[in-house]
Amino acid sequence: MYEKTFPNKRFKLTLAFLKKHIATSETIFDLGVSNPFSKIMIENEYTVINTNGEDIDNDQSALNTEDYTVFTAFEIFEHLLNPYTVLENVKCDKVLISIPMRLWFASAYRSKTDKWDRHYHEFEDWQLDWLLEKTGFRIVDSIQFTHPVKKLGFRPLLRFFTPRYYLVYAVREKRE
Repeated sequence: MYEKTFPNKRFKLTLAFLKKHIATSETIFDLGVSNPFSKIMIENEYTVINTNGEDIDNDQSALNTEDYTVFTAFEIFEHLLNPYTVLENVKCDKVLISIPMRLWFASAYRSKTDKWDRHYHEFEDWQLDWLLEKTGFRIVDSIQFTHPVKKLGFRPLLRFFTPRYYLVYAVREKRE
């Protein structure tokens, strides 16, 4: 996935945000298979459990069988048909979620060769906020940031100014 480019800025900001809110003594359930960022978390002394490639839209059993205190989903929810069901099945009270934000000048991303590399949702920040609220989470902190690319053109120029990513830390409200 990162053969040609490595998202250094995004990873650096995500790690700083994670360190700000989550102690290394906590166990993280990171939605998605092991990836470069889950390896960065492990290198920074976090205990990380990843999913094994199962179709999370159809099978959320790992969310209920693993032991974890923090749930993370970094650039995963846009690929899911039903992220609501995933959040409903999260058994811990802390979540960190990031999404690539919908860009008004680009259509939804769809790989023609990899069925897992497609965006079903193109989120705006308010949509993720609403999804968290509807599933019982309260946002404690969030950031938006740009992710410029080293290319020439109108879109690359806009990426210097248009927030590309939205990162949220939320806690579950007490259930009655």
